[in-house]
Amino acid sequence: MKAYKKSVRPFSRALPYSHRGNPMKIRSLAGAFGLATLVFLGLALTRPLEGKPDKGAKDGTGDVSSRSALVPLTDMGKAKYLGFEGGLYPGGNEMPKAHQDEGKKRALAIRPLDKDGRPAKDGKYVLLSIGMSNTTQEFGGGGGRGGPSFMAQARADDAVNKTSLVILDGAKGGKVAASWAQASSPEYDRVRDEVLGKQDLSEKQVEAVWLKLANPGPKFSLPSPQADAYALVRSTGDVIRSMKKRYPNLKQVFLSSRIYAGYATSPLNPEPYAYESGFSVKWVIEAQINQKKTGKIDERAGDLDPDGAGAWLAWGPYLWTEGKNKRSDGLVWEQDDCGKDGTHPSPSGVKKVGGMLLDFFKSSPLTPWFRREAQ
Repeated sequence: MKAYKKSVRPFSRALPYSHRGNPMKIRSLAGAFGLATLVFLGLALTRPLEGKPDKGAKDGTGDVSSRSALVPLTDMGKAKYLGFEGGLYPGGNEMPKAHQDEGKKRALAIRPLDKDGRPAKDGKYVLLSIGMSNTTQEFGGGGGRGGPSFMAQARADDAVNKTSLVILDGAKGGKVAASWAQASSPEYDRVRDEVLGKQDLSEKQVEAVWLKLANPGPKFSLPSPQADAYALVRSTGDVIRSMKKRYPNLKQVFLSSRIYAGYATSPLNPEPYAYESGFSVKWVIEAQINQKKTGKIDERAGDLDPDGAGAWLAWGPYLWTEGKNKRSDGLVWEQDDCGKDGTHPSPSGVKKVGGMLLDFFKSSPLTPWFRREAQ
């Protein structure tokens, strides 16, 4: 029995998410089915702690929701989660060509501006972060978590444009999606005065944003019609439109969903909600792609016209994988990569996300303005 316990997930991880840590519900299960039956169910739902998703996720024959494992969107292939397709974009991980071509055009339009938003050889353009505690910790080193954030790593990298590009952290702890949903929010005033203003920059010089959002205390997981993943789609659409009002020269928004939260010790944003936030990002980007193609505005995300109410949208780095189970590209989230609450990153987690952001902006064909050759 000892050898078997090492190879399986803890019994509590095998229970439905709604029952974990709830002794009353666990006792009710035991009363209904008997202790022996409950133990049998627990063992049947467990799987090896290490290893990759089973065949269903590889060849498209399975529904990943039928297993206790959650599979990264990037590794789902043709498999589905509760009937929802994976992949970062429609049909898989590759961005549709028309959308990519539009993104490249927007990237080439990013250029130095003066404080009034006019082209200027000695002007600047800003890459700004917007979001909550995880966002500021990973992007700018806010919140005192330690570890080299994206901004710290970018400052030390000679391949990064340090002449016309200014990287600034507008995110702040506790400022969840609702804090950014209205253009009149005091958070935008704070960014204007305390982040941009201190660098003698204006809102008209913000041309690119890294956006990472969350709603606290989620209660409904997919596929419920009340799922928090759907609420996050609505909030994200509102935030994008609000940013475009505050930053009229905003051309590109790169979105990321949350890191792994399977070690969470609080209800702030545990699994499966962190995982399902990836679907929220996917659906917002797909809403813009579909709107551009058909002219129809998505009922949840709202108007995301990149030539009007919104800006051009794409995935930044996808940060989620199921704990120690290696993603196809080798990414893992060790418990040591998370802080004591299991929700925010530790110094090693900050370094990991910061490195993924740096690699993304340095290598993407959609961000030539980030690299030194753009100086």
